[in-house]
Amino acid sequence: MPTPSGPARPGPAPACPPAAAPPAAGPGYRAVFAVPEFRAVFAAHLLSSLGVVVCELALSVLVYRLTDSPLLSALTFALGLLPYVVGGTLLSAVADRYPARRVLVLCDAVCAAAAAAMVLPGTPVAVLLVLRCLIAAVAPVFAGTRAGTLGEILGEGELFVLGRSLVRIVNQGAQLAGFAAGGLLLAAVAPGAVLGLTAATFTASALLLRLGTAARPARGRTPGALVGASLAGTRRLLADRRIRALLLLTWVPPAFVVVPEALLVPYGGLLGVGPTGQGLLLCGMPVGAVVAETLVGTFLGPRARTRLTFPLGVFAVLPSLGFVARPSWGWAMALLVLTGTGIAYNFGVDRWFVAAVPEELLGQAMTVMQAGRMTIMGLAMGLAGVAAEYVPLPVAMSAAGAVGAVVVPAVVAEVRRSGARAAGVARGGRGPLHPDRKLRRG
Repeated sequence: MPTPSGPARPGPAPACPPAAAPPAAGPGYRAVFAVPEFRAVFAAHLLSSLGVVVCELALSVLVYRLTDSPLLSALTFALGLLPYVVGGTLLSAVADRYPARRVLVLCDAVCAAAAAAMVLPGTPVAVLLVLRCLIAAVAPVFAGTRAGTLGEILGEGELFVLGRSLVRIVNQGAQLAGFAAGGLLLAAVAPGAVLGLTAATFTASALLLRLGTAARPARGRTPGALVGASLAGTRRLLADRRIRALLLLTWVPPAFVVVPEALLVPYGGLLGVGPTGQGLLLCGMPVGAVVAETLVGTFLGPRARTRLTFPLGVFAVLPSLGFVARPSWGWAMALLVLTGTGIAYNFGVDRWFVAAVPEELLGQAMTVMQAGRMTIMGLAMGLAGVAAEYVPLPVAMSAAGAVGAVVVPAVVAEVRRSGARAAGVARGGRGPLHPDRKLRRG
């Protein structure tokens, strides 16, 4: 299923099958992959993430061929972010109200059907864009459900943190591999055929989740209508100072980080590097993110990763300041790679967040987290484009770093004041989540 972060799963069976228990081996990516259920979730996420990226690229090309409109073609990418706010607020209770496996499989099935409908001959452009919105609206529900399921499969300690890291690595790697593979496919076959392949990846993901994960009961029994329960749960989450502070910490740094990324194509044009150089610039941040996640997750222990949370969160926005000097292509690439390394600040945030959230709201909390992040990133990219209409590109790109250097430390200070960090550290890692545990106090 689609999303830059991921879903979870419950269902009616043994609460925590022995096979799902974290192995006794020391923490590390190898220990995470030793859990059979996680391997199924990981493979499904890899397939669906590639499917989303390829779908965006193929649909953008298809819409442009049908309309000759650059605006409508670009809109297909924007529609991959903005509908997150709908699914993340009005449907967020789905992640805890229904068995997770059922939710995940259904989300993948909806996305597969939407991608297949795009292939139908004569489908109007308006319908194509609506189908793209449908996939995007489902994405945060899928991502939140999957994240909640990781808590049940891996526990809420180190294995959960490393599992979330692997999900982020897949997200960043999918951007690199998906655009490369999509470009090669589009050079050989029609966009419709590529969209058909996208439908197949969603179907395969649904099968992996259905056959490779255990059935678990729903975490929550929230009464009332779905929309009302979703809004009530969101209000409950935002009313908790610790949770609110941690949500801000997951939302604010990415909002500033994506500003230079959103302007890379015109900046590449300003440098005169051509489409190839522009495309390589777009790879800078994902490369930095994958390298940093892998190195930090492999070579640093839990305490060291936690200590890096605040410094890396602040550092992520600083390389953008370098764009004020209008760097050459090579220096711009270096700044982007450095920016991408800041993603490793999420190791600590994930640990503190899962410790602060009530267990029956874990899936909804993860859904709200993902929806908020993607929505704010989409708005920031739009504002960056508006700013670039009135000020020189280097100024617009570096302004994000300047403002971020003030705002992010303020968010960090709020997290400290809320006690979220201290509570998360004191709580430490626990074992797998159990359905009969109602509230977790951090």
